[in-house]
Amino acid sequence: MLTAIYKSSRKDQTYLYLVKRDDFSAVPEALRSMFGTPLLVTVLDLAQREKLAGADIQKVKADLQAKGFYLQLPPPQEDLLKEHRAWLIASGVQLDEPSA
Repeated sequence: MLTAIYKSSRKDQTYLYLVKRDDFSAVPEALRSMFGTPLLVTVLDLAQREKLAGADIQKVKADLQAKGFYLQLPPPQEDLLKEHRAWLIASGVQLDEPSA
């Protein structure tokens, strides 16, 4: 199964996988508008791969077959403050709650 992968010109680390190169007919208009000008990154044969770097290959294949495209979004940003507070609490540190 071949797939063409495009990078978004508007959203960092956002990629669109298509069944056919330059065929955006399956992609909803709202998504195309948000995505901006698609920049071709590569064409891959998913049948020759067991995994992908930034996406679950089984989900990619399923979406390509069902919808004709797959949208890869960037990973969620870490909330380091939240993680640090949780670590402090787990370590037994008493935190002062800010007054409102």
